[in-house]
Amino acid sequence: MKMNGAELAVHALEQIGVKRTFGIPGTHTTELYDALDISKKITPVLVTHEAGASFMADATSRTSDSIGTVVIVPAAGLTHAMSGIGEAFLDGIPMLIIAGGTHTESGKSYQLHQFDQMALAKPITKAQFHIEKRIDIIPTIYKAFDIATSGEPGPVFIELPINLQLFSGNISSLQDYSTPQKERSVDSEKIKKIAELICKSKAPMLFVGWGAVDASESTVKLAEMIVAPVATTLQGKSAFPNSHPLYTSVGVGASSKPSGQWALKQHDMMIAVGTRFGEIATGSYGLEPPKNLVHIDINHAVFDKNFKTTIALEGDSTSVLSALIDELEKIGFSTDRSIENIGGKLQKENTKYFAKWMKEKKDDIVSPGHFFTALKEKLDEDARLVIDDGKHTFLASELFPVDIPRHFISPTDFNCMGYCTPAAIATQLANPNQQVAAIVGDGAFLMTCMEISTAVDHQLPILYFVFNDGELGQISQFQKIPLNKKTCSVLGSIDFEGIAIATGAGYVTIENDNDIAQKLDDAIDLSKKGGPVIVNVVIDYSKKTMLTKGVVKVNLKRFPFNEKVKFLSRALKRHTIG
Repeated sequence: MKMNGAELAVHALEQIGVKRTFGIPGTHTTELYDALDISKKITPVLVTHEAGASFMADATSRTSDSIGTVVIVPAAGLTHAMSGIGEAFLDGIPMLIIAGGTHTESGKSYQLHQFDQMALAKPITKAQFHIEKRIDIIPTIYKAFDIATSGEPGPVFIELPINLQLFSGNISSLQDYSTPQKERSVDSEKIKKIAELICKSKAPMLFVGWGAVDASESTVKLAEMIVAPVATTLQGKSAFPNSHPLYTSVGVGASSKPSGQWALKQHDMMIAVGTRFGEIATGSYGLEPPKNLVHIDINHAVFDKNFKTTIALEGDSTSVLSALIDELEKIGFSTDRSIENIGGKLQKENTKYFAKWMKEKKDDIVSPGHFFTALKEKLDEDARLVIDDGKHTFLASELFPVDIPRHFISPTDFNCMGYCTPAAIATQLANPNQQVAAIVGDGAFLMTCMEISTAVDHQLPILYFVFNDGELGQISQFQKIPLNKKTCSVLGSIDFEGIAIATGAGYVTIENDNDIAQKLDDAIDLSKKGGPVIVNVVIDYSKKTMLTKGVVKVNLKRFPFNEKVKFLSRALKRHTIG
């Protein structure tokens, strides 16, 4: 049997369950795209920019059981795709990046796209492979897949030279993929020590991140068993049902909602699962060192980085939490704490906080509280929400409850603007029977909005809610508070209907609070006709989220006294005399 390298690569991708690839074909991937086109299991998706391709691959991995895969030209394709690759790398999302490569047997230098891709990919991928022999193509892709999906997941880069793709050779047999046995053992002694700490604790709390997103059932069971308030990271918002009485808020520390701050003040033990205590999760590190910190994560490298642990336990969150629950049941754990009392306090605080966003309706602008309330009512119960980076991110995290794991995705540690528009496309492709809504700021939307043409080509009924304030809202607010000016953060007037016309999308405008319900109905009805809809939301950003207030307070508090005086004096001067 004779097969070329492109055919071998596609066979390997089929074996590991890839359903779609994202990218733009070029001279160094033509053969690979031809093999993808022939495949009966994989659909190659054309994008408008490789950044969109990598964001789509990221979202595929976050919202489905298939690994997100990009197929790109060498050099420029890789540099364009690096935003999404970097997002996956820092957020712990599995991804395969397959790039073409220049001819390795031509003996020529200065070839088109000749570039050291391995060096470029090294800082933002878990592993890099340059395939030199046809016989290595299939095992290399299998190995890359195993690396991408094991331990803390992440992207893996593969360079497949054009000559290996093109030329055929004899193949005696095709190697099938077999899933490696993954070690799921849990340190039983540490489990016993954690259980002992819980038994001694009077006010335990849980803090869970994306690493616990697939352990939601166990997290709920543990939280109810020990009656512990639960906070989540932004990325891990869907790891615990937000409507549960023990749920506090996204974030922990000064940037969290009052319910989260109350729980933190009471706590004498924190069980952190699948989180790295990063800058966003802690509100610019505004969290005071947690008491009796038990840190559970699949990556041992995260322990004791920002906060000293009492017990650090490396392991898969589902396995560890199940073992901990078993141990607590075995020793007959009981507590006089009640969900009614603690949960009642938390829900009272959350209701009081939300009420602050539900003032009288405005006739000239859209209030976030009224918008998110109506959106929750109008969307399907199992709708998926895709977010970008910006002020809208933290509004959504505070005001839109999510109860199903992996139904809220957002760029987090890499925090890359432009994520949402393409990520929503991949989310809809991977979940065709579920509603997908995207919340994106006008600045982030402008970065990748032409990717909506891809959604139109595939007739995807995505609802794109563009929060339009004419500015880079989060940054302009951070500038305005201390500096009383906005430098390079004002976008001006954009014709979003023109973008809808250019891409072939539907279009709706929501101008004030009285329009919200009807215009949401109009947008949903339009989407049901089989295509994306851009909804221009004239948003009111005047009210600050807890994150904005918390981060400003925390960072100012860190200033040396003399610098703080200078900073505040300058701010006062600018706000009084300009």
